[in-house]
Amino acid sequence: MLDITNFGLFALSVFLLSITPGPDMAYVIGQSVANGRRAGIISAAGVALGSCTHAVASAVGLTALITASPLMFTIIKYLGAAYLMYLGSKMVLGTFTKQTANRHEAEPVKTKSTLTNLLSKGFITTLTNPKVLLFFISFFPQFVSPGGEHHTTSFLVLGMVYALIAFLTDIAFAVLAGSAAGAVSQNRRLQKMLDRIVGVTFIGLGLRLALTRR
Repeated sequence: MLDITNFGLFALSVFLLSITPGPDMAYVIGQSVANGRRAGIISAAGVALGSCTHAVASAVGLTALITASPLMFTIIKYLGAAYLMYLGSKMVLGTFTKQTANRHEAEPVKTKSTLTNLLSKGFITTLTNPKVLLFFISFFPQFVSPGGEHHTTSFLVLGMVYALIAFLTDIAFAVLAGSAAGAVSQNRRLQKMLDRIVGVTFIGLGLRLALTRR
């Protein structure tokens, strides 16, 4: 039996995050446009593998914190809440600046790549981004009951769900690159709307995490 709570809200939040233009989306779309849909899908698989690695690391680390040090877990909880609210505020405020349209841009890769290269580049792009692990650590605890007995399994399941939703979303953008994907990544009005929705969601989740008792 798992200790997961509010799974629907978790899935919705991950989906909103996944369709918001960012480095991973830009990388996948860039590869798809430059080297074809197959390259984009393989790149998305590499990104997903990186997310899975972060999920495993965060699951083990969070479980250890909960078990060994209630004080440390409380500190991480408040730091995580502050980080989520910072991310949300930054996204909302960013929609009012002229730089918003260029915030997530990335040039497509123009050279042909092998399957191994595409996988490794996507994997390394996500694995070497410390913000991804920090996001996992700040985001996941509020969807797992602190008093449960299956923290590791619950965190792993949430991590795999996160990776799966992001992977399927990236595949959709890779397949539609040059049409719908290009419209989402370049449409300023749509990008601002998505940023505001995700930003407000993150602020709310940060407040909820800060008010949650262990």
